[in-house]
Amino acid sequence: MNVEKTPQAHCRAAAARCDITPPVGIYHRMWGAAMHDRATGVHRPLEATLLWLEPISKSKRNGTEPATNPAIVISLDHCVLDTVEMDAIRSAVATAVNLPRECVLVTLTHTHGSGWMSRSRSHLPGGELLGPYLDSLAFRLADLAKEAISKVEPVSVVYQQGRCDLARHRDYRDPHTGRFVCGFDPGGFSDDTLILASFIGNSGDRLATVVNYACHPTTLAWDNTLISPDWVGAMREVVEREAGGLCLFLQGASGDLGPREGFVGDKEIADRNGRKVGYSAMATLATQPPSDMEFRYAGAVTSGTEIGTWKYEPVAAEDRARFETFRWIDFEVELPYRHDLPSVEVTTAERDRWLEKEDAARKAGEEAMVRKCRAEVEQRTRQLTRLGALVPGSAYPLKMKIGIVGDAIWIFAPGELYQVFQRELRSRYPDRPVFVSTLTNDWQPGYVPPASKFGYGIYQEVIAATAPGDLEILIESVSRKLAECV
Repeated sequence: MNVEKTPQAHCRAAAARCDITPPVGIYHRMWGAAMHDRATGVHRPLEATLLWLEPISKSKRNGTEPATNPAIVISLDHCVLDTVEMDAIRSAVATAVNLPRECVLVTLTHTHGSGWMSRSRSHLPGGELLGPYLDSLAFRLADLAKEAISKVEPVSVVYQQGRCDLARHRDYRDPHTGRFVCGFDPGGFSDDTLILASFIGNSGDRLATVVNYACHPTTLAWDNTLISPDWVGAMREVVEREAGGLCLFLQGASGDLGPREGFVGDKEIADRNGRKVGYSAMATLATQPPSDMEFRYAGAVTSGTEIGTWKYEPVAAEDRARFETFRWIDFEVELPYRHDLPSVEVTTAERDRWLEKEDAARKAGEEAMVRKCRAEVEQRTRQLTRLGALVPGSAYPLKMKIGIVGDAIWIFAPGELYQVFQRELRSRYPDRPVFVSTLTNDWQPGYVPPASKFGYGIYQEVIAATAPGDLEILIESVSRKLAECV
C-alpha cells in the first residue's frame, strides 16, 4: 500500500451556541442518596450547541429558504428529558426553520449535574421553576436554529480517531458482599475510542469540532448541589480555547462506562476529568491532515541508508465526489420487553412502604435511614416514570437515524446502550469513522445491556425494560441497514 487516505467530507454547515443554565433554586436532585432538592449555585453554565448540516450539492437558497434534506444536531447539557419535552423541542425547532421534525436530532450530553428536568417533579421544592424553564428552552433552541441557518457555508470535514482512558468499566463485583455495584472496575474492558470531526470553512477557520466519546458524566453525585455540565464543560473549554470554533459533544454508548474517579462532590475533579478528554482530543487534532489531500509514498532517498519519503498530494476526482455523499435514513427496530417487567401496582405499593419508613426515620432523627429511604423511594418513583413512558404492546419501537456524510457513518439512537454496540459496529466498518450518539430524541427505553449481563443483579440490567438479546438484535439491524446504503 503506497497511500494512506484521510476520511473526509464536503458539505455545508453552521454552528451556534446558547446558554441554557436553569435558575439557581430550581429542583436539582438527581441522585437517590442526595439530601438536597434545590440547586444552590452554578459550577459551569449548561450549554446548547447546534450543528446544521446540509449537502454541498444542494446549496442554492432563496432568502432564508432551507436547502433540501438538512440535519440539525443539537447537543444539550442535560441528563434526561421526558419524551414530551424532546418532542416539543424538535417541533419548535422544525417549525422555526420550516423543516420536517425528522430533520431535528436532539441529543443529551447526559450530565448528572444538570438536575432532573421533569414536570412530574413540579410539586417538589424548586419544582415550580421547572415548567417555565422547559417552556423557555424550546423557544431558545428555535431561535438558535434560526441563527444557524443564516450562517451556513461550504465546509471541509476532516475525520480523525484518537484515544482517551478517562472512561472505565463500571460493573464491579463488591468483594465483601459478592453483589455487583455501579462503580470503577479495574479489571473490566473499557473502550477508549475518541472520534473527531473538524469542520473547516473556506477561509481556513474552524467552525466546529465534534467530539464523540463514551463516558458517563457522573463525576459529581449526591454531595454536589451545583448545576453543572460535569466533565463535559471543561472538555469543551479546552478544545475551543486551543482549536477555535465551537465544540459539540456526542455521548457514545456508555451504559457500562464512567470516569475512574467519580461519584464525588468536588467540582475540581470534574474539571480535571474534562481536561483529560479535552487534551486527548487536542493531541489528535495537533496532527490533523489537510483536507482534500492524501498521504502518498514519494520514493526512496539515499542517505546513510535508503529513506522512504511520504508527502501529501491532492486526492483524485473520484475521492472528492465520494466526500460529497450526504444521505440520512430513519428506521425502527422492535425490541421485545422483558417478561418480568414489574407492574405499576407492585411498584407503587413498594414506594408507599418506603415513604412510611422515611417518615418514621425522620421522626426518630435517624439521618442514615432517612437517606436510605429517600433513595428507595426515588428508585421506585423512577421505575413508575419508566413504566408510564413505555409504548404499549410487547415490544418497544426504537427509532434510529443513520447518516452517511462523506466517508463517515453517523448513528443516532435513543436510550443508553452498552459499549459493545459501538465496538462491534466499528469493527465491521474499520475503514470508516463511525460516530455513535445515544440519548438522542428520547431516553426511553433506558438501558439496553447485552444478553451476557442479565441475571447478575447489575443496576443497568435490573432497571432495563428490554429483554436479553435486544442489544444484539439492534446491532444486527443497524448493520444490515448500513449494508444497504454504504
